Amino acid sequence: MKLGFRIKHYFYNAFRELFVHHHGSLTFRAKIYALIISANEYAKVDNYIIVKNLGLNIYKDDMDRANLLLLSTKELVQKVKDDNGLNIDSLIISIQQDLKAAPRYAKKIDIEALKEFLNLTDDEDVLAYQNNILEFLEKLKKETLGHL
Repeated sequence: MKLGFRIKHYFYNAFRELFVHHHGSLTFRAKIYALIISANEYAKVDNYIIVKNLGLNIYKDDMDRANLLLLSTKELVQKVKDDNGLNIDSLIISIQQDLKAAPRYAKKIDIEALKEFLNLTDDEDVLAYQNNILEFLEKLKKETLGHL
């Protein structure tokens, strides 16, 4: 990535709430992607290519927002891997709290798009775990949208 973008990302990350329009929505999506990616201890680079492509589709070719989504997702996955105060359970709790605060975010859980990540998983146990996460997210989405 370009140096200019990296510098911009540093400032966006430090002051995300001020500089990024709808940062909560972007962060929520990053949490969803990080959850499914983090379930696989041996996540591939291809996972992040999927995130980037989904970001470009969501943000209608706004490269900066797609890159911010990608970097936010990577940051969350790295925190889970490093056991840096974040794990899969706390990520799930954070997603649930976000949905309580902003139920409209449930519309941003795209189960079909999340299934793309499963195609990159070779381990049957990890695949079963990721499928359970998808079922959980689908149920959470339905419950949340049912209360709107």
